[in-house]
Amino acid sequence: MPLAAFRKSEEHDELTRLANEHLQSDLEPSDRHALVKATTRVATATTVGSLVGLGLGLYASIRVRSVRTGIFAAFRAAERPSSAVFANGRQEAAPDVTPLTRPSKLGDFATYFFFGLGGTMLGGELGLLTGTWSASRGINKDPARKERIEKAYRLFKVDVLRKEIERLENGSTAVTEGSRSWISSTRDIIHKN
Repeated sequence: MPLAAFRKSEEHDELTRLANEHLQSDLEPSDRHALVKATTRVATATTVGSLVGLGLGLYASIRVRSVRTGIFAAFRAAERPSSAVFANGRQEAAPDVTPLTRPSKLGDFATYFFFGLGGTMLGGELGLLTGTWSASRGINKDPARKERIEKAYRLFKVDVLRKEIERLENGSTAVTEGSRSWISSTRDIIHKN
C-alpha cells in the first residue's frame, strides 16, 4: 500500500465528514453496529492470520537452517578427493570448498527475515480474505440491512461524485491543486538542486 494513503488532507477530512453524515442519517443504529462488527472481524482475522503466518514462517526458517547445517556437517565429514588425475598423467590438487558452503550469520539472518516476512504476508492476506468473507456473511444475513447499507453507500458515492464534479467545474485539477499540491512542491525542490 502506498504511504500516500496515510497522508492527511482536507479532501480526506471532507470525505470522512460526508461518510459520517451518511452513516448517521441513512442507517439505523443496528446497521452501524453491524458495520463496526464487520470491520472488527476483518481486522481480527487479518491480525491473527499475520501472526500465525509469522510463526509458521519462522518455524520453516528454523527447519531450513537445521537442514542446511546437517547438509554442511555431512559434506564436511564425507570423504572427498584431494586431487584429480587426468588422462595424460597430470595431477591437480582439488580446492577445498568447505569454507564456501559453511552456513553464515548473514545467511541465517536472510533466512529468518525472508521466511518471516513471507509468512506474515501470506498469513495476512489469507486472514484478510477469511475476515472479509466472514464480515460479508454477517452483513448478508439480514436482506433488509444489506439493502439499507447498499443504499447508504450509493448515496455517499453520489455525493462524492457531485463534490468531484463541483471541484472540476471550479477549474481545479487533481494533480497540481488540492490534496496533491505536494507534487508541485516536490518538483520545485528537485529542480532547485
